[in-house]
Amino acid sequence: MLTWGEFALVRPELAEAGRRMLYQFGVGLAFLATVRADGGPRVHPMCPLVTGDALVGFLQPSPKRGDLHRDGRYALHAFPADENEDAFYVSGRAVLVVDPRRRQAATGQFLAERGLEAAPGDLGAQELFEFRLERCLWTQTGGHGDWRPRHTVWRG
Repeated sequence: MLTWGEFALVRPELAEAGRRMLYQFGVGLAFLATVRADGGPRVHPMCPLVTGDALVGFLQPSPKRGDLHRDGRYALHAFPADENEDAFYVSGRAVLVVDPRRRQAATGQFLAERGLEAAPGDLGAQELFEFRLERCLWTQTGGHGDWRPRHTVWRG
């Protein structure tokens, strides 16, 4: 399993495509899938952050966050683009970030990306997770209805 920074060294074209797709609307937007206690999937939107060396996200107290504490497996899929059917997906294991310096840096990036001077009131209750990568899929299309999408797959 690789950090985002390691992934970017091994497959820079995939990391760049992923960053571009995750941030296509100005801030990171993706669907996060976790594994419920009964083994079923749980999918919700979230706002990932691509830092210099990690793919992270703040998660508020929720069943999704509980899923990651219990079973760190995840899948993350960028929001769909308006103009085509391109896609970016990664999966692996999420780990809780306990280093206060990393949390402070992620908080600073979160605020800067949104043009905020102060953290929203509930940010302190949120936990920061790093999403380590085991697999990646990047799909490129020529627009909606493309019968010949090009898939690039990476497995760590």
